[in-house]
Amino acid sequence: MRPPGTTAPPVTAPAPSPPAPPKGPRGLAPALAAILVPLLAVSVLLAVGLGAAVIPPAETARYLWAALSGGTIGTDEISRYQIVWQIRTPRVLLAATVGAGLSVVGVAVQAMVRNPIADPFVLGISSGASVGAVTVGVFGVLSSLGVYAVSAGAFAGAAVATAVVYGLAHSSAGVTPLRLVLTGVALSFGFQALMSVIVYFTPSNEATSTVLFWTMGGFGAASWGSLPLVAALVLVGAIVVHRSSRSLDVAALGDETAASLGVDTGRLRAVMFLLTAVMTGAMVAVSGVIGFVGLVVPHVVRILVGAAHRRVLVVAPLAGAVFMVWVDLASRVVVAPRELPLGVLTALVGVPVFLTLMRRRGYVFGGR
Repeated sequence: MRPPGTTAPPVTAPAPSPPAPPKGPRGLAPALAAILVPLLAVSVLLAVGLGAAVIPPAETARYLWAALSGGTIGTDEISRYQIVWQIRTPRVLLAATVGAGLSVVGVAVQAMVRNPIADPFVLGISSGASVGAVTVGVFGVLSSLGVYAVSAGAFAGAAVATAVVYGLAHSSAGVTPLRLVLTGVALSFGFQALMSVIVYFTPSNEATSTVLFWTMGGFGAASWGSLPLVAALVLVGAIVVHRSSRSLDVAALGDETAASLGVDTGRLRAVMFLLTAVMTGAMVAVSGVIGFVGLVVPHVVRILVGAAHRRVLVVAPLAGAVFMVWVDLASRVVVAPRELPLGVLTALVGVPVFLTLMRRRGYVFGGR
């Protein structure tokens, strides 16, 4: 019994329970990761050895070991060693890095805007990066940066596009997924039109080839100097996105539900937007625009391991890396000595896979 003059303590509603993880085969993600890691290593070794000049895997491994350990090679092997270490190895590693990064960004963007057809380029960032790169290539802006001028232009274009898209999508109610997607798509068309205008007023073969490269992608300009920065940004970005897995699961339930569970979707969306913009800008700066990887790989991985982001973000980077290594290899051996644009091959693979996914019964984005 309460003492006289006291009142009953206020009755508070119980805290909402965290959502149950989306259903999926829990044990399959570690198994797939255990398969994909050695598969990626083998893929890299084979891709480094294959090309116009075929170098057997054992010889390729010996050259790589000599480069890493400071070993010696014969004078008659110098040209083959340079092909392996100076030309193909940075290219293959860059392909793996970009494939992993595009997959991570695809997962993050689809969760951020709650849209299954979103990919790293739906927000207009890649188109902005392409405009920056083409501007540098055609007009010689930032020429003082030497070989890094085009990459710097692409990164600057991505940063400007990010600021414009986010600024226009922001309203008094914050940034909603629908407004963000519509603004990004509209500005993406605008940036592409701007790029066409640049080529129209500077009708040269160089301008046309520059635009073609940045719109269809490729790793022909890969070098050891272009690898460390993009690899570091992709690695840090992948770790941050993975650490936000639970928040992404909650955000996929809707803003109101997420708010009731203590997740600030506005802040989460701003962080993810900035992070994906930096990662996309860095990748476009070294490879141009490569479509369908960030769109298709996340869906394929969700089918295999379920919709829980903690599992998806373990498997998707490895799957994207393996996929991109083989696509890049195909681009330089199918019509050798010429190279096919990567965008052609990813579209040839991505379109039928995506159409198959849409017709597949039982698959619903987000596991809902």
